[in-house]
Amino acid sequence: MLSKQPILVESLIMFTIVLCVHSTVWDRFSWCAIALAIQAFYIQFKWDNLLRLGSAVFQFRAGANSGLFPACMAVPLLGIVMKERCQAAGIVYFERFGIIVASTGMIIALFLSVIALGVTKPVPTNTCILSGIAGSLIIYTMKHSLTVSEVIEVLEVLLIFVYLSMILLYLLPRCFTPGEALLVLTGISFVLNQLIKRSLNVTESRGDPIDFFLLVVVVGVVLLGIFFTALFFFMDSGTWISSMFFHMMTAVLGLGVVMPWLYRLIRQNPLFWLSQFLSQTQTRVYLLAYWILLAALACTVVLYQNAKRSSGSKKHQASTITRKYFHFIVVATYVPGLIYDRQLLYVAAVVCLAVFILLEYIRYFTIKPLGHTLRNLLSLFLDERDSGPLILTHIYLLLGMSLPVWLFPRPCASKATLPGTGALAPYSGVLAVGIGDSVASIFGSTVGEIKWPGTKKTFEGTMMGIFSQIIAVAIILIFDSGVDLNASYSWILASISLVSLLEAYTTQVDNLLLPLYLQILLMT
Repeated sequence: MLSKQPILVESLIMFTIVLCVHSTVWDRFSWCAIALAIQAFYIQFKWDNLLRLGSAVFQFRAGANSGLFPACMAVPLLGIVMKERCQAAGIVYFERFGIIVASTGMIIALFLSVIALGVTKPVPTNTCILSGIAGSLIIYTMKHSLTVSEVIEVLEVLLIFVYLSMILLYLLPRCFTPGEALLVLTGISFVLNQLIKRSLNVTESRGDPIDFFLLVVVVGVVLLGIFFTALFFFMDSGTWISSMFFHMMTAVLGLGVVMPWLYRLIRQNPLFWLSQFLSQTQTRVYLLAYWILLAALACTVVLYQNAKRSSGSKKHQASTITRKYFHFIVVATYVPGLIYDRQLLYVAAVVCLAVFILLEYIRYFTIKPLGHTLRNLLSLFLDERDSGPLILTHIYLLLGMSLPVWLFPRPCASKATLPGTGALAPYSGVLAVGIGDSVASIFGSTVGEIKWPGTKKTFEGTMMGIFSQIIAVAIILIFDSGVDLNASYSWILASISLVSLLEAYTTQVDNLLLPLYLQILLMT
């Protein structure tokens, strides 16, 4: 049974983050966010009780709390910050989109609250009253802030979220906590809704091919996974016939559905556009060559670690330090891209995400000839978060590094509209996950002695993580001329410290959670 002390400390950190954000961003949505935070604090204990008693509808990842409080607040806070930044930039379209993001995040959080309260027996009267007050305030604010078409869009995302939850949580038991499922499924629901909306209104669509590339690729690989899961429910996926069918249908869906869909949106041949984009400048060619070398290095590390595993120690797992090698390789990959060509990094991260997910399909379904090989190679790097049928740690690492690059609309993210700490926002994944989390884990597992109450994390690890991120910020200031902090050093220190403390106390996937909150704080 999980102790309540870490959950209370995590909640205190979350309340501090919410208040810090709204100390500089205060409007009618601030009251909604604070009300949502209070009711999410109570609701997460109801979800924890459901998980402990086995009364939850789906099977969630064991060994962690529900994580509803930090997960519920991420999307609303991101939308509020996006609204403020785009309003300052004078870009009305994305300002309204920020309001939609904030409203949808709040509605989905309320939906999960209703589920928890409906399943809990006896029904908790006080928590129901609190959720009713928060819901009434949020709905009242939405009524006076959203147009009819925007309300419909919010409801569309909620509907997609509900259906995806029923499908993916049934197909993938024990892969997520409720909080992780909320973040992942909300993101996929937004992407799918945006793709459908823009596909139906091509003439009115706004954005460049890079944005459409992300939308189509994410939806394509998700639909591909659902299709093959349904197919291999009725047939053995480990045969050569299934392997041929898998590769053939992947090619058919890719060339027959995804490519025409992308062609309709960008109005040119996607392969021609991609090849032209990748070879547009000499810098891009050099970056691609450098990234290929790093990918080869990562593969070498995997093969070397598996070669060290003797036949008599098949249950041996890679150490924390070994797993953090990949964090440093990813840092070495992302930093040059952030400095020299963020558009290339954006596209390359999308391609890597598609490759990672396709390889996971091959491993999960044991598709010949690589399925069994991938299972053996990746089993060495499993940790307690990979308790379900999927191995998601490496995908979460890629998402954590890429989300700060993908999430914020580039028209609202110019140097003129991101003064001070906002210029560091694209580096949120590098700082929080690539450097802070890695250094904290290495030092905590080797020299750490003083543990934070109720956790396995150490005080020494957290302090070294904070210190390493401060050093990284100083190095970024030297090499990236586009970053000008305007003497906002105290806010950077506070943001890094809060996120590092959250890393010490959360039981959720920190690769996904930490970059979001560091980005939110830096964008404030």
